[in-house]
Amino acid sequence: MKIKMKYVVIAVVLASFAAIIYGFILKEENESLAHKYIGSGTIGLFLVAMPLFLIKESQGKQMKDYMLTKENIEKMNKREKEQESRK
Repeated sequence: MKIKMKYVVIAVVLASFAAIIYGFILKEENESLAHKYIGSGTIGLFLVAMPLFLIKESQGKQMKDYMLTKENIEKMNKREKEQESRK
């Protein structure tokens, strides 16, 4: 049984938001426990969900296409000159 990464990311995001909201609800009664829920929700979002999402979205893409190399700068300049000449 293969679970799609999309559903794992959604589950982590929802669990993180639920923990943060529960932490704010609990804050009046037990402040130290509330801070733990808020912190764990934040960690879940930024240290678990975001990297999983970035890994999922970057699969199959070449990183060199997104880096600012001399070759890519030349391509951008060429496209810019072509667009200016069309106007």
